Amino acid sequence: MKIFEEIESEVQSYARSFPRIFNRAKGELLWDEEGNEYLDFLAGAGTLNYGHNNDVFKKALLEYIEADGISHGLDMHTKAKETFLETFNEVILKPRGLEYVVQFTGPTGTNAVEAAMKLARNVTGRENIISFTNGFHGVSLGALSATGNAHHRGASGVSMPGITRMPFDGYMGDDIDTNAYLDKVLSDSSSGIDKPAAVIVETVQGEGGVNAASPEWLRGLQDVCHKHDILMILDDIQAGCGRTGTFFSFEEAGLKPDIVTMSKSLSGYGLPFAVVMFRPELDQWKPGEHNGTFRGNNLAFVTATAALNTYWKDDAFEKEIKRKADYVSERLNGLADQFGDGNFTLKGRGMFQGINCVDGELASKITKECFANNLIIETSGAEDQIIKIFCPLVITDENLKKGLDILEAAVKKVCAKIDEFPEESDYFDHVQVGEDAQWAS
Repeated sequence: MKIFEEIESEVQSYARSFPRIFNRAKGELLWDEEGNEYLDFLAGAGTLNYGHNNDVFKKALLEYIEADGISHGLDMHTKAKETFLETFNEVILKPRGLEYVVQFTGPTGTNAVEAAMKLARNVTGRENIISFTNGFHGVSLGALSATGNAHHRGASGVSMPGITRMPFDGYMGDDIDTNAYLDKVLSDSSSGIDKPAAVIVETVQGEGGVNAASPEWLRGLQDVCHKHDILMILDDIQAGCGRTGTFFSFEEAGLKPDIVTMSKSLSGYGLPFAVVMFRPELDQWKPGEHNGTFRGNNLAFVTATAALNTYWKDDAFEKEIKRKADYVSERLNGLADQFGDGNFTLKGRGMFQGINCVDGELASKITKECFANNLIIETSGAEDQIIKIFCPLVITDENLKKGLDILEAAVKKVCAKIDEFPEESDYFDHVQVGEDAQWAS
């Protein structure tokens, strides 16, 4: 660990929560250099929906590399890109009645968001964009302006104009329709809200706290966009590629967004890959107006094509996701019933679920206890109060149960200690991990 302490930047984050050196991974499992095995309920923050080192994807990738296939091609036409586009169109877009142009951006989600916002502004000639409370869209400046989290926004060092923030579904309480409020301010020329180029929204807010918008609210938002001639940007970077149960997270609501951003699990193998999709009439880019050296990751095209052919040609994978999601809901509801009193509530949908612990310190103690028992699981939300269950979608039933058993045991242990020693709020500040690592207070 010495080299990390000596020269790696203090900006590191996940390494603080999981202070081990990992050197091997398979499926839903990780091993550190000492051979200790861990269950991965983080899955690359949604990048590893199909698990680590998926055998099918690895075989296709190794064959491509062995044949000296193109690895980097800027935005030139390559066979790997052609095969991906043909497969994506036939397996994903056409069956869903979606006619989208596909733009390959720089390989990160935040770059896709930057491109989507830029395109919306260029097409409409308007500057303002509506984003939502607790939304997270990336940390480059344009995407960061649409991100709600004060911690991330505070690091920018500059003001970030061009965004008006509106309340997400449920933000004002279950009885208030926030779409009605949005419609009102857009209809009133004296509201002070400039007519926007677009709204940008997640169907499930991952970093914002696993807040799931209802299908009714999402359809209402689309109606408001249509009424006021506003483009709808659907950020499907974390919720997409099956995480909520369908390939696109907006399918359940029956939406047809104007613009969609995707990244994370799109490559299927953890390789950097991001796209923006949009209606053909919005394709008003001039050549090179939004570019990037690494917008042609052909290795990712290969594994992405393998993922589509393996999991998305029929509905069998969707049914498996739903079956596992029902089990997760059952277990989390059991925890909520057992520890009630408002301390635990269930959030999210599909395999994108979490427990609201209300208090960030409590959630942190639980996840630390989980890691002490070889489960990697993280928190999200404004105060890190949400424990997020984010295991690979291909996880075995046995390991899904095992992971949730570890979580349940951690909740029981932490809550028992709080009840027994309420004054010892720092009880878990020095939990032993393995044989030699300690948590810093």
